[in-house]
Amino acid sequence: MSNVLILSGSPRKNGNTDLLVSSFANGAKINHEVEIVSIHDYKINPCIGCNTCFTREKNDCFQNDDMSLIYDKLAVTDILVIASPVYFYGISSQLKAVIDRLHTPKRNQFPIKRTALILVGAANLPELFDAILSQYKLILSFFHLEDAGTVLVRGAKDKGEVTEEDLDKAYRLGETM
Repeated sequence: MSNVLILSGSPRKNGNTDLLVSSFANGAKINHEVEIVSIHDYKINPCIGCNTCFTREKNDCFQNDDMSLIYDKLAVTDILVIASPVYFYGISSQLKAVIDRLHTPKRNQFPIKRTALILVGAANLPELFDAILSQYKLILSFFHLEDAGTVLVRGAKDKGEVTEEDLDKAYRLGETM
């Protein structure tokens, strides 16, 4: 049994991202411990690139915010799932702040071996996810992580526009963890 942490970057409660995350979690809970973290509920400042975390005791960031809680969760995570709505071909700013704050030596202590990605966007453009997928692949390569899979949903703008098929894809990906 692995620990699965889902970082949900949607600020919209009970929206399409949350629906997909819930479905994924239900599938993953069959064989794993699952925790969902809605980043919007945390106060996380952006990284300022000062690099003091590289020299501070325990590599702690000087910023006193909720990112320390996220670091604690990542320290016991085997499988990390990133879920986000797509805004202007990128992930949400809330989630981007968390990812940027992983520019710290602390990240080398996390037991994460596999990652998955859940994205939902309003547009139907074929290239809607290209920029995010490119960054995701670079992160996988750099940190030697295994891609556990993706759920990519186009054409879901308003709450509840994800289809049963989309929710089933998320559930089945959760089952494969």
